[in-house]
Amino acid sequence: MERLRKKDAEEGVTTQPMTDRQKDAIAEVRSLYDSKIAEQEILQQSAMKQLAGADPAEVEEVGRRFRRERERLASERDAKVEGIRRGA
Repeated sequence: MERLRKKDAEEGVTTQPMTDRQKDAIAEVRSLYDSKIAEQEILQQSAMKQLAGADPAEVEEVGRRFRRERERLASERDAKVEGIRRGA
């Protein structure tokens, strides 16, 4: 760890401990987005039940749309967390 800290210092990378406010904000963002992702999973399960016996291509397309939405939400969550860490 000391070697990594020294390397970071040489490269100008600094790390500051997070404040309690930042930790709380990150926890709130994660909680919000985790609930949105869970909601998407429930919606997907419901949609898949309705598509039982449907065309496999249609089932795959619905699955693909839900995966994209979950990835978008996760990416948005990660960007907001990173912004909080940087103090934005």
